[in-house]
Amino acid sequence: MEQKKKALGKGLEELFSSEVLDFDTFESNIMENTPANDVKEIPVNEIRPNPYQPRKTFNEEALNELAESIKNYGVFQPIIVKKSIKGYDLIAGERRLRASKLAGMETIPAIVKEFSDEEMRELAKEEMNEAKEQITELEEKLKILLLPKDENDDKNVVVEIRGGAGGDEAALFAAELYRMYCMYAETQHWKTEMISVNENGLGGFKEVVFMINGQGAYSKLKYESGVHRVQRIPVTESGGRIHTSTATVAIMPEAEEVDVEIDMNDCRFDVFRASGNGGQCVNTTDSAVRLTHIPTGIVISCQDEKSQLKNKDKALKVLRARLYELECQKKQDAESEARRSQIGTGDRSEKIRTYNFPQGRVTDHRIKFTSHRLDEILNGHLEEIIDNCIAADQAAKLSNMND
Repeated sequence: MEQKKKALGKGLEELFSSEVLDFDTFESNIMENTPANDVKEIPVNEIRPNPYQPRKTFNEEALNELAESIKNYGVFQPIIVKKSIKGYDLIAGERRLRASKLAGMETIPAIVKEFSDEEMRELAKEEMNEAKEQITELEEKLKILLLPKDENDDKNVVVEIRGGAGGDEAALFAAELYRMYCMYAETQHWKTEMISVNENGLGGFKEVVFMINGQGAYSKLKYESGVHRVQRIPVTESGGRIHTSTATVAIMPEAEEVDVEIDMNDCRFDVFRASGNGGQCVNTTDSAVRLTHIPTGIVISCQDEKSQLKNKDKALKVLRARLYELECQKKQDAESEARRSQIGTGDRSEKIRTYNFPQGRVTDHRIKFTSHRLDEILNGHLEEIIDNCIAADQAAKLSNMND
């Protein structure tokens, strides 16, 4: 296959011809045609790096992994060298040589061959061609690494899901979304913690508030904020008609006390007896807590714990998260529209996704992404959608940087 010639660095085109040598085939041929008894153990300190090696740096993490493997199992594939006046010149196997030095190896298996300077240049040119193919990919990765990091990405999250339009069907859908996020959290080895739930009596949730604790939870789940729409025949529908219902999801980073300062004089706590299913403490003790933040009018109820003190602590966590979200929203509103990401991460009114049961389809409207893996997604396999949201968000931010 003819390979298109790419632009080389200044002066390199004069040094190398345009023909491309198949380096992998070349090395394989030497290995196949070399008897096992021709492989020698050569001291690593007697091997000089290839003077025509175009690649001066290697991935440090990958080198360390290779060094650990060599330390445990040795070098499986010999390097290729040629004899020189002061020892040996390396022809192929730069990574293996460097990793062997890192592993503390004194010798390394090698095949000694004779090459002309022209052949050495041809070998080096092939390595250069391979390295150039990685340049574009590495440049894109570097740009992404240079993007400003969201200061909340590493935080835990508070998740609020509310049934919207659709009555009981919306509440049932809200319960399914809760289950979906809990199952996704399990795949990420995160922990979930219920804060409060308001059931509708049919197994659905009018409202549910819970926490997801885990490294980087906000960095992945922040794209889930918005209106989720479901299209299907409800279990309560006797005529077989497809209904459209909605549920609203709000993802808020957990705020620490240093992030948001709450004046306790602005808070009013009311206690009442917990209701619903539970043990002996339900309906017998005033363990449930209702917190009202007077300046904002925010009201939070928490009755999941048997202890009034624990319910109070959870209610304060939710209040802190909501106040922090309000502050973040103010900052976002202050930014110019041109500098905002195209992937919304905070607008609760934004319709972001449709779950169409008759077609087995899930569509994310922000990035125009469609998957026909509805059942898998509702069982917590959100990786594909979230990865696409992250990629689109990064692309939008890169575009804004270039404008």
